[in-house]
Order: sequence, then C-alpha cells, then structure tokens
Amino acid sequence: MNLRRDVFQAIADPTRRAILMLVASQAMTAGAIAANFDTARPTVSKHLQILTECELLSQHQNGREIYYHLNPQKMKEIADFIEPFRHFWDDRFNKLEAIMKTYQANQ
Repeated sequence: MNLRRDVFQAIADPTRRAILMLVASQAMTAGAIAANFDTARPTVSKHLQILTECELLSQHQNGREIYYHLNPQKMKEIADFIEPFRHFWDDRFNKLEAIMKTYQANQ
C-alpha cells in the first residue's frame, strides 16, 4: 500500500519551510540545500524526500546532479485551501476592531 504524505504535516516542519524558501527563487541541488543547514546531509535528504512525495518540490536531473525546484501549482492549491480561512479571520478581526473603536469612543 502506497501511503501519501500529508502536505500540511510537511510544511509544519520549520526546516522544510526553510527549504521551500530556499528553492523558491532557484533550483538547487541537495548539496547546495544542505549547505544552508547545521544538520547531516541524510537529514536534509529525508526532508527533500518528504517534500517531493507531497509534490511541493519536483526534481530534474542535469548530468549527474539532481536539482530540486518549487512546484508552484501545489503551493497554489495550498493557498487556495487556506484563503477562506484568511477571509474568515480578517472579518473577525475587523469586527473586533470596530467594537474596540466604539468602546474607546464611548470612554
């Protein structure tokens, strides 16, 4: 049975979020990514594997090197899922702000 990793569990890890930020602007090899962290390269490779399994990163081979790059479509799917929640909380905070302004005006 092939289990699919949960994308939200993947981005919950701060190291994996940092990796996504690194490759957001340019494709990088595993070695170049690992050079940015104070952890063992196999640890970074495991993070890359998880991000790839979640389709947040894709990889392509150029000669002997494998380059990882951000999958913008998958990131858009996450953003699209989160957007209604952002609107909900924006609305809530705007209502709270209005209540606080009314309260301050009456003081």
